[in-house]
Order: sequence, then structure tokens, then C-alpha cells
Amino acid sequence: MIAKILCAALVVMITPERSLSQGSDRFSIQEWTVAIGRNYSIVPNITYAVAENFECKLDAYVNRASGVPTPTLIHIHGGGWVTGSKETAILSLLPYFAMGFSIVNVEYRLARVSLAPAAVEDCRLALRWVYRNAGKYGFDTTRLVVTGGSAGGHLALMTGMAEPDSGFDAPREWDPAMPSLRVAAIINWYGITDVPDLLSGSNQQAYAVSWLGGQPNREAVARRVSPLTYIRSDLPPILTIHGDQDQLVPYTHGVRLHKALDAVGTPNQLLTIAGGRHGGFSGEQMSMIYAVIRQFLTEHALMPGGQPKE
Repeated sequence: MIAKILCAALVVMITPERSLSQGSDRFSIQEWTVAIGRNYSIVPNITYAVAENFECKLDAYVNRASGVPTPTLIHIHGGGWVTGSKETAILSLLPYFAMGFSIVNVEYRLARVSLAPAAVEDCRLALRWVYRNAGKYGFDTTRLVVTGGSAGGHLALMTGMAEPDSGFDAPREWDPAMPSLRVAAIINWYGITDVPDLLSGSNQQAYAVSWLGGQPNREAVARRVSPLTYIRSDLPPILTIHGDQDQLVPYTHGVRLHKALDAVGTPNQLLTIAGGRHGGFSGEQMSMIYAVIRQFLTEHALMPGGQPKE
């Protein structure tokens, strides 16, 4: 049923004259809508962790067409850490299905269940789940891309930038024998990079205040969960997409991340959407964004069907 919904939505979103690429083959829209149902296995609502009597779940969309480990996209939904669900993100996954990625769509504890840094811990555990189940589902752990928008962009950054000694990998069920968890790239859609900036002053946002709550050490926690805290030279390549008129996450968050990454030599790109607000970009803008994403992934040898870097 999910596959039929995805196929129908893709037909509506992309004109019939345009073809999609999956590996080295070319598919018409009609052929692709048949191929997705044949090539993808969908495993919904897998519990990857349990905390505070809350089951953290994810959905796995597994591309079995090639018969070899497949580049895999880990998607984290937004909603200011206070709302949202993995199901609301399904349509935003369509371009990655068209590229041929396997996809892991992640849900995590929201503020009403647990305050910061719980969501970061959960997303790191989801990454651990991908590593632990790579053989079963054919995930290529050398070509993992993590992405999300808004709070999901923040969590994608934290998932890919945090280190084992950052303090997020020690909670329940963590396996100390697990190798260092790394991703190959991060695609950050207008994510928060400086959490303290949103707790007070002219940039204060209610969602950030709710996520940190009344913790006595909330400023310290806010710094711990800020991607700008983890800038270093060995980070994976990062693509940031941000509207310069964003009303919920200041555009300066993307600019500061870009400048900090440049300063340490981390490959990164800031794609500024002129006049863009908090998402809701036009069709023309979205076409341009996904063209840049494809180029970014190709440059870093992360596209399905391409050859990984030596």
C-alpha cells in the first residue's frame, strides 16, 4: 500500500516527459512506478530502542534491485523537536527513491516524552541500528547519507558530527564493541546550528524553549546539542540548504556553520535560497535544489549505481 501511494505521488509531482535515473538505467515514470513496487521491500515500524516506556521506531525502505549493498539515506523528520512524525515525511523521500537509495525513516522522542538531549541520543541509536542491521538489509555503511529539515536538519547534523566521547552514545542498550559510527555526508535543510541562540533574545523560539524545558543546566545542554560545538576537520561533507528570509531558523545559522566548516577545511556548501522562508520553496527552487543535491552526492561518490571512492 505504501509503495502504491509513493508511486502515485511521484506521477503527480514529476511530468510524464521526464525520465528518472536509477544507477545506469533510465526509466520512464510509468516504468519506474512499476519498478519501485518490485525492487523495494518496506519494513515499517521497527523498534530500534526503548526509553521511558516509549518505543522509538523507524521504517526501512530497502532497495534490493542491485543485489549488492546499497547507498542508504537516513531521514530525520522536523517539527521543532516538539511535533512531527516519520509518516509526515514520506513525500519528501520521493527524490531519493528516484535516485535508488535505500531509506531509513526515523522517529524519536519529542519534548513531551523527554527533553533535550534525548532526541540526539535516539538518532545516534538509529544510526547504530543501521550499522547493526546492514548485512540483513543490504545497507552500505561506507555510503550513509543523513538528512532532515529544521529540527530534523539539526538532528542530522548532530547524528553525523557527534563523536563517541560526546556523551550521546552511552545510554541504554549501547554496545561498547560497536565500531565508531560515521556517515559519509550530511544534507542539512535549514537546521538549527546554535541552540542557545534560540532560547532568548531576538531569535528566541518557543519550540526551542520547550525542548530544553526548565532544566537547571539548560544553557550547558543547549551548547552540547549545538552542531557548532562539534566543528573539526575530519567531518563528513555537509550541504546546507537555507532560505535567507527564514522566519523560524535564522539564516545566520547556516552562514555561521558554513564559515566555521570552511575555517577548518571541511568540504561543505551553503545553498542560499533567495527570498526563501522556512521551507515551502517553489517548484522551480525545489528542482534546482535537487539538482545541486545530485551533484553533491555525485562529487562525493555517494549516488546509487556509482563507484565508491577508493
